[in-house]
Amino acid sequence: MIRLFVALELPEAVRERLAGLGGGVPGARWTEPENLHLTVRFIGEVENGLLPDIDAALGSVSAPAFDLVLDGVGQFGSGSRSRVLWAGVERNDALVHLNQKVESALVRAGLPREERRYSPHVTLARLRDAPQERVGRFIQDRGLFRAGPIRVEHFTLFESRPGSGGPVYDPLREYPLG
Repeated sequence: MIRLFVALELPEAVRERLAGLGGGVPGARWTEPENLHLTVRFIGEVENGLLPDIDAALGSVSAPAFDLVLDGVGQFGSGSRSRVLWAGVERNDALVHLNQKVESALVRAGLPREERRYSPHVTLARLRDAPQERVGRFIQDRGLFRAGPIRVEHFTLFESRPGSGGPVYDPLREYPLG
């Protein structure tokens, strides 16, 4: 089995700015700077034999290059159920279009349709028993965060492997846009 996802890589300077937002929230497991990315479509665990079909399907995706802007921070979950801190993405029709094209290609390759609505974001931290007042302060203090525009000229298929200090994300293949 292999665990896969499709994402946009972020420039190193943007990853450093995002990593600089971290801290001040007990119970947060901060994403390593080299792992910061914007997911286009989570695939999950698949049989290794499906990799050529997934690669071919993604290689057939045709979409234009575009710019995006990271905008603000927030959380998934609320109160004691807060589970993720994220950086948001300014409304971007080209990104949504890319997500739809990738989704269609993966379904044609035999993968199940993603049931959740696409909510583009960069995961900054995963939370476990984080005090809500500290989560709220984090969001309030960093709510005006903006980065970009970021030029997006390709998307990438990643493998996620467990590592001693957290997951390791290996890029398997880039697919050009434009």
